[in-house]
Amino acid sequence: MNREQWSPFLQRWSEEWINSHAPERDGELDGAVVRDRWLGFAPANEEEIAAAEARLGRTLPPSLREFLAVTNGWRDAGCFIYRLAGTAELEWLADSDRSYLIEIYDELTEGDAESEDDEEGADVINEAEVLRRSLLVSLDGDAADVFLDPGEVNERGEWTAYWLASWSGNGLEPFDSFYELMYDQYKSFHALRKPEGETKDSWDAKVEEARLATLRGEIEGPLEVLAEAEEFGNERALLLRFQMLVMLGGGEHEAKISHVVDCAHHPSILQHPIFVAELLPLVFAEDRTRYLPHGWSTLQSCKENGTDWLQSLIADHEARRATPEFQISYGNAEFNAAVHRIVDRLTADPAFQVRDLYEEQRRNATYEQMWVDGQLTIRMEMPTLTTSAVLISEESEDAVAADSEVPDPFGDYERARERQRQLVDAAWPELKEAIRLWRPLHEDHIAPVVLFADPVLAEMITEERGREVLSMCRTGE
Repeated sequence: MNREQWSPFLQRWSEEWINSHAPERDGELDGAVVRDRWLGFAPANEEEIAAAEARLGRTLPPSLREFLAVTNGWRDAGCFIYRLAGTAELEWLADSDRSYLIEIYDELTEGDAESEDDEEGADVINEAEVLRRSLLVSLDGDAADVFLDPGEVNERGEWTAYWLASWSGNGLEPFDSFYELMYDQYKSFHALRKPEGETKDSWDAKVEEARLATLRGEIEGPLEVLAEAEEFGNERALLLRFQMLVMLGGGEHEAKISHVVDCAHHPSILQHPIFVAELLPLVFAEDRTRYLPHGWSTLQSCKENGTDWLQSLIADHEARRATPEFQISYGNAEFNAAVHRIVDRLTADPAFQVRDLYEEQRRNATYEQMWVDGQLTIRMEMPTLTTSAVLISEESEDAVAADSEVPDPFGDYERARERQRQLVDAAWPELKEAIRLWRPLHEDHIAPVVLFADPVLAEMITEERGREVLSMCRTGE
């Protein structure tokens, strides 16, 4: 990035930071910042940059060099870096008052270094070595620092940039350049502060375009837009992308209900019009299917950390689920009726009446926390199953068939499961046709994700089939 690109970017950052600043939360702004509406300083001239390079013994990477030519230092590079160095303040970490970081990482990596010919550890960086040769760019922060590594230089001459926050638990986080790291901090600032301004307005418009494209049946393009908008803290993008990812398989963290239903970070999602109809059933489905009770489910989190109205909402939903007549609502009347016809027919088959002994084992298991070799572990005990016997025939030594009985507690269920899978697969065309009756409950409702609250439908909608659903035009035209 050259200075002609740095300048408007940093000016916009300054405006948004100043406009979102809350003195009671953030303290008072520097008088010069208020006066000039600029988080930076005067530009460094060529002589100052050359002097810094001579002192350091290295030519600075392009994006840092051009940055200094726009502002000789910077205040508030995101929410956790309070000051970035100017030309006279740049120094090697090994020569700074924070050289203790090298010693800390030396101790952390002692005895754990991978051999150079170990293919498995070939891509693992030696963090102590990186720090030992790195340039310290940050002057002050919330237990966070910015470094540039001259030992890793790309084809553009950019040094790998590293972000290190002791509280993150992530160690050194790499970026392709100083600019890429700064842009990441800019996104983080938006995600945490959600400032009004040009950037927010631009992403709001892009998210709306992505929503309309999704309803037309587009997938990859909208997903990319929504993913970046989500990094900027756009909660509408979070909700829309979540629905798409659930339909596409749901294996990754972003497609889990805990990612979108978060009392601390996404309170507005809990008040969204589709929360009760589409998301709350998924919260209960997650709680039903999780295996370890010591895992903190989304339902438990909402009960512990949710507001009074949320806890009341959950209690009401629990009470309704406990009644014999309770049924999940899948949306608008026509679609709901069509889906229930499919589910009711499937679950009426004898294959669905066989006891799930695996689920009984999980549900009735006991768990005990205990220390083993200085580490906290969980000891699990499964209950003893009531076994049934099956008759098998084997050839005896005198070539005469001999019958014998052996315990087979899971045999009936395994055979039933095979029949269930056949029935579920056979019903998919009918469900796909029913989806043409689906209508959104809100403009932000782009896919019938509540289907995944039912275990039969959740099994039916594979990643490939979910992609088919998203590829269907759902504009109502």
